[in-house]
Amino acid sequence: MSGSGQREDETLIEMTVTGEDINGSLLDNNSITDSELPGNSEGLSSTESTFLISNHQRIDKHAQSKDSVFFWDGSRRIDFVLSYTEDTGKDAEKKAERRREFELNLQKSGLELETEDKKESENGKTYFVKIHAPWEVLTTYAEVLNLKMPLKADDLKDDSENILSHVLKLFKLPQEVMYPEPDYFTAPFRKDKQELFRTEEREKFFTPSTRNRIVYYILSRCHYGEEEGKKKFGIKRLLTNGSYLDAYPLHDCQYWKKTDERNCERYTLYTHWAKFTRFYKEQPLDLIRKYYGEKIGIYFAWLGFYTEMLFYAAVVGFFCFLYGWITMDDSISSKEICDPNIGGQIIMCPLCDKRCEFWRLNSTCEPSQYSHMFDNVATLFFAIFMGIWVTLFLEFWKRRQARLEYEWDLVDFEEEQQQLQLRPEYESKCTEKKKNPVTQENELVIKQTACNFLAKMFWCWMSVLFWIALIIASIIAIIVYRLWVYAAFASIMDNNLALKPVSNLLTPQLATSVTASVLNFVTIMILNFLYERVAIWITDMEIPRTHLEYENRLTMKMFLFQFVNYYSSCFYVAFFKGKFVGYPADYSYLFGKWRNEECDPAGCLIELTTQLTIVMAGKQIWGNIQEAFVPWTWNWLKRRKARNHPQNLYSRWEHDGDLQTFGGLGLFNEYLEMVVQFGFITLFVASFPLAPLLALLNNILEIRVDSWKLTTQFKRPVAAKAHSIGVWQEILNGIAILSVVTNAFIVAFTSDMIPRLVYYYAYSQDEGTPMSGYIGSSLSVFNVSDFKEQSMPMENDMNVISCRYRDYRYPPGHEKEYQVTMQYWHILAAKMAFIIIMEHVVFLVKFFVAWLIPDVPSEVKARVKREKFLTQKILHEYELEKLKQKLCNKNEPLSNDKEFIATKGKVALSAAM
Repeated sequence: MSGSGQREDETLIEMTVTGEDINGSLLDNNSITDSELPGNSEGLSSTESTFLISNHQRIDKHAQSKDSVFFWDGSRRIDFVLSYTEDTGKDAEKKAERRREFELNLQKSGLELETEDKKESENGKTYFVKIHAPWEVLTTYAEVLNLKMPLKADDLKDDSENILSHVLKLFKLPQEVMYPEPDYFTAPFRKDKQELFRTEEREKFFTPSTRNRIVYYILSRCHYGEEEGKKKFGIKRLLTNGSYLDAYPLHDCQYWKKTDERNCERYTLYTHWAKFTRFYKEQPLDLIRKYYGEKIGIYFAWLGFYTEMLFYAAVVGFFCFLYGWITMDDSISSKEICDPNIGGQIIMCPLCDKRCEFWRLNSTCEPSQYSHMFDNVATLFFAIFMGIWVTLFLEFWKRRQARLEYEWDLVDFEEEQQQLQLRPEYESKCTEKKKNPVTQENELVIKQTACNFLAKMFWCWMSVLFWIALIIASIIAIIVYRLWVYAAFASIMDNNLALKPVSNLLTPQLATSVTASVLNFVTIMILNFLYERVAIWITDMEIPRTHLEYENRLTMKMFLFQFVNYYSSCFYVAFFKGKFVGYPADYSYLFGKWRNEECDPAGCLIELTTQLTIVMAGKQIWGNIQEAFVPWTWNWLKRRKARNHPQNLYSRWEHDGDLQTFGGLGLFNEYLEMVVQFGFITLFVASFPLAPLLALLNNILEIRVDSWKLTTQFKRPVAAKAHSIGVWQEILNGIAILSVVTNAFIVAFTSDMIPRLVYYYAYSQDEGTPMSGYIGSSLSVFNVSDFKEQSMPMENDMNVISCRYRDYRYPPGHEKEYQVTMQYWHILAAKMAFIIIMEHVVFLVKFFVAWLIPDVPSEVKARVKREKFLTQKILHEYELEKLKQKLCNKNEPLSNDKEFIATKGKVALSAAM
């Protein structure tokens, strides 16, 4: 339908909705009974509604560029666009009827439409329906959605300007970019009190993001007829059944050039935020919130704050690594391993059965030196530091979030009505109505017996457990790979002269660890790709009631899977590898066939570092490539000549329509990626102090990649509100608590710190160099003749009579031959004591810090109180003025003396107050 340039015969109809059936009305409360609504808590029963009905006439199109966000009259802004093509199939007429009914009801609700004929489109097939919300509709639904609008200028001065602000000026953005609007005290909009709000400039009063949010609220509730005895409504269902191809709000201008539009915030965001050359600049959060809405704004605020806090962890971690690197040559253990007279004379037992040979300890010289860079005293300090850092991060984020809640008018915010409305998938399955005990209104519910519900939940969670079991099976397969290829690597490196120059660096253990880590990473990515679709399918089967419930259920399933998928290999290396090996006379075997892996004589920590580095870095690199390259490629394939296309042929709505869609799970995937990274830098950080630095570098790039793709490669998302990061906050809290336990166990059982400390204080023989002799003390002696037949090496070229292995056992010939020594029990007791002490100390500090730091800054509390006070005062003065006018107005006398006396008394009391 073509829209008119001039509105003629406008009729302003104001009515009070009582829940009666009003034919043709948009709101489901008006058109159907409350119980038939998608969510009757969001309806307008007992709320004044204003509808503007216009008689539209076709007008001539002015000489205006199609690269515009306005109707052809040049004054009415395009708030939303619907697109469709004419079908020729059997459902063509049905789809056309749905569209006619839907658009008619949109017009009856007060929205104005203008249709672009398919001849005007670039492909000659697509119709575009442009939608504009006039002032009357915006004010009506601003009250329905309880939007807070500007009331009075903020009179509390910000005294945050200090010397540090001047020092950090390089990282600052211009004031007009950082703060696109002045600060105002706000109040829930009331249509009957418009004069209280700053409505002088109506065009700027409702931002484009607020406008598209209001229009989408209407689109999601507008009905389009009856099918199978049920009233159908909502643009989502029309998109699902193919009646429309797409529905999206427009970007306000092109990102690569500044046009003559009245607003060009997209260009500003691109030049000051999305460009990679701006990586060192702060983020314009207020402008992001204004353009994309609070939900996307809070994500970038959290990501930016997380990146800022990572800077401090990265600096401390870098200095801990630097300490290990500087003191690498001072390690007595490494010196003994590398010394030809000590490590060169120690013959180690074979690391696999039959095919592996005896080997000299000094062949692991360089890996032992590198191991010291991560396994030193700084490891303990950094593990404790990160336990405190993660608490500071979460507590300071709560304060930052509280500040944003105030600045973005989210105080006392309850979840968005769009989030709480019934999902169409749920509503379509509803067959009964049940009275809500709170609202006392009938609500649609799904009829199902307890057995059906339990059976459905059983199969859903059995599917989840099956996929988790599949991950564990893949980890076991990789362990078998490690055991199987180690002998092959050992044989190849011993017999290949070309590898001799690098044999000291590239040991069979390291080669096995690196290839297994790469294989594990590939397996992780494949399983992740498959499970994401399985998790969505399982959640769809559960038929959650609301969008918020759907998102929370999917979040828990995906994170549980990702937790097992990404971290299981690291847990294996940290807590299982080398712990259940046995000893040469009685080795332990996996499935009775493959001998369990042993750690390097310098410990398993270097292998954990390798595993963590490959999986973490690989995931981050692959994620950024995928996020940037995939949408760019699709857009390039869809419109290769977008920039060179004449504006009079390639319109703005077509240009935006060709962009990728930022779906409802767009932010979900972004949060999931960052939370998995958060797990890497907290759960296993004791093994790799450089992990926060890698995460910092990735996040600096991640912010720009996310901003670039959102600004240039995706359609403009519908603005939505969110006052927090939601269920992710609880997941972060859980990871923070678990990280204290995992790092305590890593320091105790994976690193060699506790055995070295026990030797230093209890078993050292040399006061001058207390750690001399530690390597010999940590290796037990085994008589080669005691090997079982299946473990006996096939070759013994060195004529070895006895060999050494990593354990604390009595030597051959002792009365307790091959039994664990007292030193073993001392070390075990020290490890357990360390875990208990470290956990209690860190938890005590964590809880003290959490108690010490208030969640809401005192300044924000004062501003909230000030805003509430001023709001009450302004409303009070407004009522007072109305009462005075009522008393002074002789043309409208009060009904009786009692009312006169009461009113006069109220005025006097108000004046006194």
